[in-house]
Amino acid sequence: MNSIAQQLKAKFEKAFTAAFGESYAGADPMLAAASNPNFGDFQCNAAMSLGKKLGKPPRAIASTIIENLDITDICETPEIAGPGFINLKLKPAYLEAQISAIAGDSRLGIEPAKTPQTIAIDFSSPNIAKEMHVGHLRSTIIGDAIARILEFQGHDVLRINHIGDWGTQFGMLIAYLREVHPEALTTADALDLGDLVAFYRQAKQRFDTDETFKETARQEVVKLQAGAEDTRRAWKLLCDQSRREFQVIYDLLDIKLTERGESFYNPLLPAVVEDLTNLGLLVESDGAKCVFVDGFTNKEGEPLPLIVQKTDGGYNYATTDLAAVRYRIQKDNAKRLIYVTDSGQANHFAQVFAVAKKANWIPEDVEIVHVPFGLVLGEDGKRAKTRSGDTVRLRDLLDEAIVRATKDLEDRLVTEERQETKEFVANVGRVVGLSAVKYADLSQNRASNYVFSYDKMLALQGNTAPYMLYAYARVQGIRRKGEIDFENLDAGAKVILQSDAELVLAKHLLQLSEVINAVEGDLLPNRICQYLFELSQKYNQFFEQCQVLKSEEPLRTSRLILCDLTARTLKLGLELLGIQVLGRM
Repeated sequence: MNSIAQQLKAKFEKAFTAAFGESYAGADPMLAAASNPNFGDFQCNAAMSLGKKLGKPPRAIASTIIENLDITDICETPEIAGPGFINLKLKPAYLEAQISAIAGDSRLGIEPAKTPQTIAIDFSSPNIAKEMHVGHLRSTIIGDAIARILEFQGHDVLRINHIGDWGTQFGMLIAYLREVHPEALTTADALDLGDLVAFYRQAKQRFDTDETFKETARQEVVKLQAGAEDTRRAWKLLCDQSRREFQVIYDLLDIKLTERGESFYNPLLPAVVEDLTNLGLLVESDGAKCVFVDGFTNKEGEPLPLIVQKTDGGYNYATTDLAAVRYRIQKDNAKRLIYVTDSGQANHFAQVFAVAKKANWIPEDVEIVHVPFGLVLGEDGKRAKTRSGDTVRLRDLLDEAIVRATKDLEDRLVTEERQETKEFVANVGRVVGLSAVKYADLSQNRASNYVFSYDKMLALQGNTAPYMLYAYARVQGIRRKGEIDFENLDAGAKVILQSDAELVLAKHLLQLSEVINAVEGDLLPNRICQYLFELSQKYNQFFEQCQVLKSEEPLRTSRLILCDLTARTLKLGLELLGIQVLGRM
């Protein structure tokens, strides 16, 4: 079912053709939500721009448009305001019919994409032998939400985890462990991941100061690349251990990913260099093989190269990213490539994409997008750190959220003199804690930094996950109290929209498809958060102003339909954000 805005736009396009000729068939009606509800629901602002083209006063243009506009089934009689704005007010009967239609649809009236695509989303991407930290939070949560939204729209989504599992760091770590903890290279889980991280730091310090050790580490890299059995076995053990730790967090957050680490693309790197050489794009600079692309300069204003092969013959991130671009287009047949990483990598990806385009590796029908995000800040406004100055471990952050949510619930149970089982408390604490973290992140414009505050994200009021979850639970409370079977409400019951609160709620419920279509394009999940927040507010106003269970029929069933549709909309919207709902809190 097309959204109200889409239906109105089609009506205006017909009116333009009838009024001004075929050449105006595609003219933009410049339709917008009315700035003041007293003037109606929508406003057409096209008369001013058409007036300039047609050489007539905008009000006269607006009058001509209305004469040719057939919207009697949707709107009251249009009104002209100011210099030529056309104000439109939706008919209650039209809204009632639209609500009835989506109430009987499992997708709530949201049509799948007309041309489904294969879409590759690169997100999360932690590094082996390092713990996931707060910096991985945004990539993981934003990437998952985007994947869920695109999957709901019917696209074939490849959820790619481009982990750091190859390169110099492994030679360095393996060389160090051979000296200080050799059993870690032959025995699974001989070390905790935290100890492995500490050894990694020590190895890096040694690598930077000890030339003999640096050469030993490089030899281990050569052995790894050559497939030496003991080095390969050590590398696999380290990777497997890190993977298991990552999976604990992914399971906690309900994140699905397909791992394709840097090692996956390693066999493809020589071909990248060879093809760039054959295309005449590679230039030798200080012994390294590079590609120069117009528009990229360093701080001194000098041309900035993308290094594809280092002076020692090794490869780097750029080489791997170029190989990944080619693989995703040529092998996966992806038509849209999405990279969810922090804003600091924007220049790197811009260069990689520019080189790939210069090499003609990106066809005209393929879109490649970097989805940048800002920093997670502590309440002091600085990059989130522990008291000791270390990066906050993601597992610690999530565990703390669950502990605090559980404590809030336990305190509330005491205040309400309410008894619940340990299982209930544990489940609600887990769901609310994790939902609060996810929602707090996703409700921000992803390009912005945001302050991480447990108190704010766990608040029962405001644009928070607990507020949304309470709105959903409130509907379930009506179901239990009235012993209502929402799935078997009278299928022929008429929706009746009498009060302002009912009309406001109904109009908002009908906007979900517009919001999801917008996010499908601009990849800004915060639009869904804002929509759900406003829906929860409007439902709570409806709940306070309109009797539901005590209403007489047929109003009672009509209002139950509105309650059920609100709950289903909240559930769908939250599921698209990776958030689980609760029947009771």
